Amino acid sequence: MKRSIIILCLAVWSLGTITACSNGPKATEKHQKKSKYTCTMHPDLSFDKPGVCSKCGMELVERDTTE
Repeated sequence: MKRSIIILCLAVWSLGTITACSNGPKATEKHQKKSKYTCTMHPDLSFDKPGVCSKCGMELVERDTTE
């Protein structure tokens, strides 16, 4: 009885390890870089699209917001 429980636990553990490894690339696609743009003079401002700062007119730069 103990032997069958141990074998069952090992089988479940190995199956979990295999499925966790196969889902790896899909999980990293969710954590891709989300583009946010900010002004170098006003880093408190952030924008979703490239353009110019609304305060000073400088060109916005892309900021890495990887989760």
